Amino acid sequence: MNTKAYGAGLAGGQFDPITFVQRPQVILRVLCWLFAVIVFGCISAEGWIEDKCSYNNDANACNFGVGVGVIAFLLSIGFIMLEGMFENISSVKIRRRAVLFDLVISAIWGFMFFVGFCYLSDVWRKSNYPEGGYGVNNLRAAIAFSFFSIFVWAGCAFLAFQRYRQGVDSAFAPSYEADPNAIPGDIPFGGYPDGPDINEAYQEPPFSTGSQSEKLPPGTSNAFQQPTY
Repeated sequence: MNTKAYGAGLAGGQFDPITFVQRPQVILRVLCWLFAVIVFGCISAEGWIEDKCSYNNDANACNFGVGVGVIAFLLSIGFIMLEGMFENISSVKIRRRAVLFDLVISAIWGFMFFVGFCYLSDVWRKSNYPEGGYGVNNLRAAIAFSFFSIFVWAGCAFLAFQRYRQGVDSAFAPSYEADPNAIPGDIPFGGYPDGPDINEAYQEPPFSTGSQSEKLPPGTSNAFQQPTY
């Protein structure tokens, strides 16, 4: 298994809460959770006056804002828990599915907050100013934090995409580590096989003087003598 599988180390590592809360994924999830609480909390608290939605008496606007906020609240808690257990998931396939789920849901919910922001902004523009300014700040806060939620959920989708790409790249990475000091294009090769020592293999010249002198007849020498005619 790779030492980094979809942005996390090998399973069984020790959980470090300080490192956990410093992860960008966790920070963005906490913001998603906080913004979701503000959106559905503001609408639930002062978004209704005598069973009438303050957003231009459009009950669908209030219900949509509360529904998107509540589901985002639950999803944020679930993703924070998943992030805490991610290091202990030993199966690379399960990690891959978890990252893809994070990517898809984050992208969808970023789009849902974009729709909610446009919807609430439009009906609020058409609404009459509440009597005595009741709930104005909460209604505006729900619109504002719906807008902010677009970016934090999009940021979660972006980090999930980076994690997925990192996992795919590591799956096709070579299993060896290249020498950082090696010169590009310099391919190492093996040396020549060891053979017998030339000096030991070549004992004596093939035409030695001593061997010829041993074969000459007695009374002759190796010196060249001019033939007589």
